[in-house]
Parts: sequence; C-alpha cells; structure tokens
Amino acid sequence: MMFSTKAEYGVRLMVHLARVDREEPVSLTAIAASEGLPLAYLEHLVASLRRAELVDSRRGAHGGYSLARAPEEITMAEVVAALEGGIAPIECIAADSEGEVVCSRETDGGEPCPTKLLWARVHGAIVGTLEDMTLSDLVRPAPRTAGDTTQPKVTV
Repeated sequence: MMFSTKAEYGVRLMVHLARVDREEPVSLTAIAASEGLPLAYLEHLVASLRRAELVDSRRGAHGGYSLARAPEEITMAEVVAALEGGIAPIECIAADSEGEVVCSRETDGGEPCPTKLLWARVHGAIVGTLEDMTLSDLVRPAPRTAGDTTQPKVTV
C-alpha cells in the first residue's frame, strides 16, 4: 500500500509548522521554499488541514499558518485522515462507524471473505501506528555539533 503525495507533502508541511513558534504564523511560500514543495499543491493541502482543524491561518502582512494544537496533541492518524480520507489496504476493506473492519464483498448470511483476517490485521497495524504517533514524534532533535558522530536512533 502506498500513500499519495497528499500524505507525504502534508506531513512535511505539518512537521515544518511543528518546528516553529505557534505564535508566529509561517507563509506557505516560505514552507514551499524550505521544503522544496510546490506552492500550489500546498495551498490545496492546507485547505484540508484547516477543515480538519489541524492548522490555523492568519491574514495580513504577518499572516500565514500555524498548528491549531500542540504537536504532541496531533496524531498522525488525524493528519493522514484529513489528507487521504479513510485508510484501506485494499479497495474492499474499510472501517465502519464503530471502527469495525468490514469487507464490501461480504453479504448478510453469505460466505465470509477468506482474506478479511489478513487485511483487517494490515489495516489495524497501519491505523494503530498512525494513532500511536504524534506530530511531536517527527520533529527532529536539535542539530548535532561539529564533533558529534552519533546517529539519531530510528525505531521502526
């Protein structure tokens, strides 16, 4: 399963905002230049993030965008859902309103889907990872000093 550039670029935009002071909005032009992302695409993404109440905007000469909440309060599940919609490892699998994984190929009283268990577990692993990770988890630690040769640890 691959997420689209909406998720990739949107997460990068959110990480950028998490690295700066929430009291000082950042322009999309500055984010686009810093992250090497297309401005027009960021404009579309930030609209989705605003609708999901993950970012705030301020108009004017010193306007721009900032996080609506602290980075440790924003889960990656919220960000990805705002950008991608529902998460499904394959087309026929989705979560219903109670969060139960359902297969659209199953019918009432019919044969159960033989692969539903596999895809339900894949779905659960993806959603669980996104729910367990917050935006603050993605903010890089302070840059290393000149003599520091240690590498930051990445847990997968």
